[in-house]
Amino acid sequence: MEEGTSPTPTHLCGTSPDDPWDAFQWDTREDCEVRQILDRVADKWSLLVIALLEHRTLRFTELRRRIDGISQRMLTVTLRQLERDGLVRRTVHPVVPPRVDYALTPMGSTLHTTIQALVTWTEAHQQEIAAARADYDVRLAAATEDATAAGTR
Repeated sequence: MEEGTSPTPTHLCGTSPDDPWDAFQWDTREDCEVRQILDRVADKWSLLVIALLEHRTLRFTELRRRIDGISQRMLTVTLRQLERDGLVRRTVHPVVPPRVDYALTPMGSTLHTTIQALVTWTEAHQQEIAAARADYDVRLAAATEDATAAGTR
């Protein structure tokens, strides 16, 4: 067994038979397919690309223009990864200059539904989250102030 590897079944890649929602099912090992897929589809650039391609086909330049802050290289890498995973379809049109379009595959469209649920949840709870953040910041500032005052005594 590899050093640092837990022998318990909850740390294996995949779903525990006893608890299908076991948080350890998404193992951090690089060879865990579930973790690799989650890392891919949950990164900010992939989420934005998937959201923009819902119900429409876009060219590379259109995607880059609509995604604020993404570099040409990062958009290229993101599109290639999404294409490799079967979530985005790349179509090259035989014209001069070549025209390349990107669209969601049927599987990519099902992922958009999941992403939309997350966005809806975020919108519904954004005020609660803002209040919790403000409360945390006040508590942190008070604790820092107390620690500073205790250190000067």
